[in-house]
Amino acid sequence: MDRVRRGELPWTNFDRLHRISLDQVLRERGLEGFDLDAREQLNLAWERLPPWPDAAPGLARIAGRYTVATLSNGNRAQQAALIRFADLPFQRLLSAEDFRHYKPDPEVYLGAASSLGLDPFQVMMVAAHKPDLRAAQSVGMIAAFIERPVEKGPDGGADLLPDPEADIQARDFMDLADQLGCP
Repeated sequence: MDRVRRGELPWTNFDRLHRISLDQVLRERGLEGFDLDAREQLNLAWERLPPWPDAAPGLARIAGRYTVATLSNGNRAQQAALIRFADLPFQRLLSAEDFRHYKPDPEVYLGAASSLGLDPFQVMMVAAHKPDLRAAQSVGMIAAFIERPVEKGPDGGADLLPDPEADIQARDFMDLADQLGCP
């Protein structure tokens, strides 16, 4: 993504970036024996990730009161497949691909708010990565941090509670739904 941001690569969607990285890792590790089909299947594993146990029920509660949308660096096809596989109740699917920028570029957050027909201050960004939330806050969005102790961030470690800069801090999506008053 940084190579795209710096202009070293033209706009390239997440699946293609992952494939470039996969081919590089296989080459560096001397694992060239994977044929093209096996590489493509491995690259699409992102579409078959199991959801966190609290995600579907918590998001369903929140969706009863608010519009629940994705905002991922993952491309639209990848997100749609993952949502189907995991049976997640998203009502809108927004992707960095829509704005041809990757988070944390402000264009992604501003574009998301605009796509929803809202001003940034009317949108809550919910994330497990504090830098993502800080970027959303920098354009005026509300930030809700959800702790995911085994979710690795860009630095390789998990972002943990507390997050005093977040507008809301939650242990999981059920806790967030409680805090938002969602039945």
